[in-house]
Amino acid sequence: MFPKELVELAQKRIAPYQTEGFVTGKGPMNPKIMFIGEAPGRNEIEKGEPFIGRAGDQLNAFMEQIGLTRDDVYITSVVRSRPYKVVEKTDKDGNLIIKTPNRAPTKKEMVAHAPLLDYQIQHMNPSIIVTLGGIALKRLLGNEYKITETHGQLLEKPIYQLRNFNDHHYSPSKHSHLIFPTFHPASVFYRQVLKETIYEDFHRLGEVLDKIKFTN
Repeated sequence: MFPKELVELAQKRIAPYQTEGFVTGKGPMNPKIMFIGEAPGRNEIEKGEPFIGRAGDQLNAFMEQIGLTRDDVYITSVVRSRPYKVVEKTDKDGNLIIKTPNRAPTKKEMVAHAPLLDYQIQHMNPSIIVTLGGIALKRLLGNEYKITETHGQLLEKPIYQLRNFNDHHYSPSKHSHLIFPTFHPASVFYRQVLKETIYEDFHRLGEVLDKIKFTN
């Protein structure tokens, strides 16, 4: 999947941060569609597969309505290790309980694993990239893009990539890519009203894919 030296670089760059594990992604090597999320959670790290559990089931349901399965798409994330925070609590008996829930990746963690995402996009060259959530959208197109304003739209733009794999600064790609933003599947667990919105986004995605198939 990745050159050995690229994985070693990513592991070295992510080491100073509070993360664990590593998930490469899953799907065909020459996908028409690439889904990009934020980062793996605990379940993903344990199983070594992106988007499983409740969020994965919800993503499957969204894809099914337009005739897609996981065999049709490549699924990955901006950061390949699980970012977590340490939460200390005391139970009713006075015992200290330490939990490590998931958290959103930081900008530094995204830069640490940027060579991996850049490499995959360049070598897989998907026809369309679907960003799942605001973090993936901003990683590719910049902080001025908001998921609430762009979801369900097809954007043709250069994407941000590292100038070189040893750099820590982004620059726009020479070529434009087709980007289709939508909300993260897990967002429906906190805002049920978004479920219908995401279904509508995927309906539009299906229409976009039909046009791509027709022109190709």
